[in-house]
Order: sequence, then C-alpha cells, then structure tokens
Amino acid sequence: MSEKQDVYSRITDRIVADLEKGIKPWLQPWRASHAAGPVSRPLRSVGIPYQGVNILMLWATAMEKNYACPIWLTYKQAQELGGQVRGGEKGALVVYANTYKKTTKDENGEEVEAAIPFMKGYTVFNVEQIDRLPAHYYAQAMPVHDAPLERINHLETFFTATKADIRHGGNRAYYRIDADFVQMPELKAFREVEGYYATAAHELCHWTRHPSRLDRDLGRKRFADAGYAMEELVAEIGSAFLCADLGLTPEPREDHAAYIGSWLKVLKNDKRAIFSAAGHAQKAADYLHGLQPSP
Repeated sequence: MSEKQDVYSRITDRIVADLEKGIKPWLQPWRASHAAGPVSRPLRSVGIPYQGVNILMLWATAMEKNYACPIWLTYKQAQELGGQVRGGEKGALVVYANTYKKTTKDENGEEVEAAIPFMKGYTVFNVEQIDRLPAHYYAQAMPVHDAPLERINHLETFFTATKADIRHGGNRAYYRIDADFVQMPELKAFREVEGYYATAAHELCHWTRHPSRLDRDLGRKRFADAGYAMEELVAEIGSAFLCADLGLTPEPREDHAAYIGSWLKVLKNDKRAIFSAAGHAQKAADYLHGLQPSP
C-alpha cells in the first residue's frame, strides 16, 4: 500500500470508528477555557487554522483526550520553541496535500511541465502534551456564561459528606486511584450546573472502587479493554442511580457516547454483564448514601 493510500485508510478508519462509537468531537460537557478561544478550528503553531479533514481528525483526538487547548505543533516546532514533548505521549495524524512540478514528454515528444498531486501524513502534538513552551501557549481564559451558575445546596451537602478528596481545576474530570482523588473542572466551566453534579456523581462512583472502600476490580488492565468498559458502565449506571435519588436531571453527557461501542461489545460477549454492572452500580450508590449523616 502506498503512503497516500495508507493515509486515506488511517483517516477513514479513524472517522468511521469514532462515528460508530458515537463520538461527537465538537461537543464536550464543559467549555474549553484556553485563551485562544473555545473549541473551534484546531490551530497551527502560528495560529493559522487547520482545514478539511485535519479539523475532524484533531477534533476527534481533542475529544478523546479532553484537550482544551486548540493549538497543535510538530515535534520539531516544539523543540524550536524551547519545548519538549513528554515521554510516552502519542501524537495525532494530520495530512499535507500539495503538488510538485515534473517535466514529462507529451505524445509529440515535446517536454511539458505537469503538476503532480501528492499527500503525506505527519504527526502533531497538542500543547497539553508539551512542557516548557512559552507561557502564552498555556494561557487560560475564563468561560463566559449568560448567567452565573449557582451551586445547589443539597447536592453540595451530599458530595461534601462523602469526605472524598475532590480537587478543582483544568478541563478534565477523572478519578486517580493511585493518589485517591477526584479531579473536576470548575463549576463555571460547565454549560449547565446539572452537568457539573452529574459528572461529580460519575467520578465519585469510580472513587468507590478504591481498595479501602468497595475494592472493585473488574479486570481493568489498560485503557479501552473490557475491564475498563465495565468500570465505565458501572460508573455510568451508578451516576444515573444517584441523579435519580438526588432529583437531578442533567442533559446526557456527550462524551459518554464514546463508550457505547465498548459497552456493546462487553454486553454482547457476556449476557450477564448488564446484571453484574447494575449490581456493582447499586453498591456504589449505596456506599455513597451510607456516608451521609443519619437523619
């Protein structure tokens, strides 16, 4: 397979795979807060927007990795700016298309100059994968809302009573089991207040899997394996249980669509999986309820 055909295949396969998983890379549950602007066109190192299929490819990667910064650099560009791509980071595929001049002979034997199209792929890295760049590459801007979001007292009381280590900042929501803390974006980074609390509920369900709590091990060994999909399914269902219990009706989080494909695979391979996931989810919700003060 030629390099051009390989690039076509890699891009097409990626887009098809993302669509099959329900990924909508232009949507996320909170707003990007980089000074370069909200999620829009990805930008080159000098601020020029990418075009065409590269937009879709970089949007998809930004959604998958939860990058807030829209700026992408090659390894060489990062080095020229004094930066260094962190070890182990994987870049995103983009393509460069152009033509080159080639002198050939026509049917009469006359020399003519022809423009030959070509396309090649190359790798770029998001600014969030690179250390030691000039400060303006990391500059943040506060999201703008039509009206300020206000915290909901009974939900604040519920989450505070768990005594979980919940930290705020950045543009990602996740639970780190090794350090045992939940990371959340600031409330003002969300489009709606319900999305904040639903996200917190999801991550606190992950928090219950710690060995000192429910010690839940579903065989998760690496990102996107069956154990990972099951744990995400447990947190998704557990969050739904909690939201129902707490009278919370948020809009569905768009990023959860990314898990649909892996969930379907797990459920198709094991007809008992949904029962197991629901059971673990109920235990997670019950555990969090059990941390509340007695009436």
